[in-house]
Amino acid sequence: MENEELDNSSFRRPQFGNRYLTEEENVFDHNAWDDVEWDEEQEEEAKKKVEINGKITLSKEIIDKYENEADHHWNAFYDIHSNRFFKDRHWLFTEFPELSDTDTENEKLFVYGCDFSSKAVNILKESEEYDENRCNVFVLDASKDGWDVPFEENSIDIIVLIFVLSSINPERFQHVVNQMHKYLKPGGLVLFRDYGRYDLAQLRFKPGKCLSENFYVRGDGTRVYFFSQDEIRSLFEKGGFSEEENRADRRLQVNRGRLLKMYRVWIQAKYRKP
Repeated sequence: MENEELDNSSFRRPQFGNRYLTEEENVFDHNAWDDVEWDEEQEEEAKKKVEINGKITLSKEIIDKYENEADHHWNAFYDIHSNRFFKDRHWLFTEFPELSDTDTENEKLFVYGCDFSSKAVNILKESEEYDENRCNVFVLDASKDGWDVPFEENSIDIIVLIFVLSSINPERFQHVVNQMHKYLKPGGLVLFRDYGRYDLAQLRFKPGKCLSENFYVRGDGTRVYFFSQDEIRSLFEKGGFSEEENRADRRLQVNRGRLLKMYRVWIQAKYRKP
């Protein structure tokens, strides 16, 4: 699974959500600010940037090539970065308290993990903390019609889907959501976080990198999609889930040395199988 940083919300959290920009002249006093809403001018500027960088100029052959060689690009990514790229930012249990490991759960807890990249799976297996008695990680292409997984249908309590769906071809989003519904227990929960529409990462793309609407290829060949709240809601409701949370997580990060403002947008959601 891919990873990323996190922050922001309409409710209060002990780690984040405790620094708000009330006076614009104070913007460079700190490295980041929570819950920063955009005005109409910022929104329009972002839309114009996406209109420009979102024009599809790549040939179908090249677009198909990125699809067919996706595993190669992700393996190359992990080959370069190994386990040094993703850092423990200590936000997972803060944002998703459902994952808190109580004493009662601890003895029974078993974790399955999967990734499209065999390199990523091997990195995890080589970790000193990897315990085969407590976890099982395996390679899975979630976009494929059939999932070859080491567990039964209706057997999983929680699925953590963090910065994963965005790397998959948008044509397969609904299939992935439907598959998750199949393997969750009744009452099971999906914890979701991924890139939001007009995030800084989307606005930074140069023309010629768009594969389809809101779907881009990075310089290293890996791909990324940028979601709206409505898209996520539609995918999960069509997949048979009920919504418990769906919010745009906005954060203003600043470079105080260069006096730069960087607006980040993520979508965070929780969906339950009835």
